Formats: sequence, C-alpha cells, structure tokens
Amino acid sequence: MPVQRECATVSGSTMMEYGRKSGESLQGQVALVTGAAKRLGRAVAQRLAEEGADVVIHYRSSVADAQAAVAEIEKLGRRGKAIAADLTRVADIKRLFDEAAKQYGRLDILVNCAANFLPSSIISTTEEVWDASLDANLKAPFFCAQAAAPLLGRSNGTIINFTDTGGLLGWPGYVAHSVSKAGVVLLTKVLAKALAPEVRVNAIAPGTITMPGDPPEWETDFIKLAALRRSGKPSEIADAVLFLVHSKFITGQVLVVDGGRTL
Repeated sequence: MPVQRECATVSGSTMMEYGRKSGESLQGQVALVTGAAKRLGRAVAQRLAEEGADVVIHYRSSVADAQAAVAEIEKLGRRGKAIAADLTRVADIKRLFDEAAKQYGRLDILVNCAANFLPSSIISTTEEVWDASLDANLKAPFFCAQAAAPLLGRSNGTIINFTDTGGLLGWPGYVAHSVSKAGVVLLTKVLAKALAPEVRVNAIAPGTITMPGDPPEWETDFIKLAALRRSGKPSEIADAVLFLVHSKFITGQVLVVDGGRTL
C-alpha cells in the first residue's frame, strides 16, 4: 500500500521570507539585463532594482532610453549603469562584461532578453534574415553566458534566457525566428548541465505581451488562441523572472508564461 505523505507545513518564518518588502530580497546583488533600454527588458530591469539589485542596462543604440532606464533605477535607490554593445560581435560581449565587472566587481544575475523579431516564410527567408535572427537570438545568449560564467560561478548566480512560444510551436511566418528561439530552449539545457552546480540556468517563454505601440491585431489574434482569453502584462513576465531568480532547486527548465496559448 503506498505511503501517503502530508504536504509540508509552511512556517511563519518561511512565509516572512517570501513576504519580504521590495528592496530587500536582492540587496547586494548585481544583475545584467540585455536589451534593457526598452520593452520587456526594461520592465525586468526595473523589477530587479525594485527588489534591491544594482542593474547593468545593456543597449545597442537606444542611448536616451537606456539613460532613462538608469534614472528610474537610481530613483529606487539602486545603482544603474548603461553599457552599449553589439551582441552579434563577441568582442563587444567581452567588453560589456569586462566593464560590468570593473564597475561592480561581481555579477549574480544575467537575463538574456535582447532579441530581434524578423518575419520570414519558407519562401521569403534570405541568408541575411537567417543570419540576423540566429546571431541576435541564439549566438548572443551563448556568448553572453560564456563571458558571464566566471563571475556567476563565484556568486552561485543564475542565468535566465528568453525564448518564446515561437520556439515551442514553430511559426511558419517566422521561420528563422522560431528556429533561433527553439535553439535557446536546448541551449538552456546544455548550459544548465555545463555550469552546474555553481550556476543555475533557466528560460522563460512568454506568450503575447501587450506593449505600447504594438499592432492591435497581435493581441486580437492571441486572445482567440489563449485559454485565458487575454494577453500578458510586462509585470507578469518580471514576476516570472523573479520567481526563477529565487528558485534555488530549479535549473534547465523552460517556464511558459503564455496564458495557455501552447495548450
């Protein structure tokens, strides 16, 4: 007869641990978020700062947006630093992490959020589009992880990669993009094995997230397909990032945050 076990009782001290006020849980830690000048990357960077982390804002060319993101972080009483880099160039990636290490002396969290989103069908995909998709969405996260690994190893840190539902389902209108994001799924598993036990590596696969300026048809189409009948919010993705940062017994996994789209 199988032995039944009761769920462990959550103690008051444990509840207090999970209920800590913002600005305390990541105090003393340093995060680097790629593509953090705009959109989801910026929302994630701000949330990490709200939780107490100092944050390196990576950007490619959006100088004003990156400086505004740093200003938001500094208003929260945290340190922020904007560093420009072309993540399709390994030399730029090395410089990015060298500058971050020089500025802060440590790294605890790497969020690989920077990506492009290029439409391409089986007919229209060109070599240029293929290379641009794979370079930005797959090559860059790998070499960022490679550069960050020594720093993260010293702090028992974590890497969180961004894939998306295109990497799980495959979108015929975005062939190169889907392949690049599917690569991120396997990259996450390989890195989790290679960097364990010092560094945990996980990924998030968002569904459609409503952002200002996005074509309204994106949300309309997604609502028809998602079980929860709505698109997501940037804050919900930031919540997922924070969950994985704190989940010390999770590695090599893909957390799908898509309102049931992949069902």
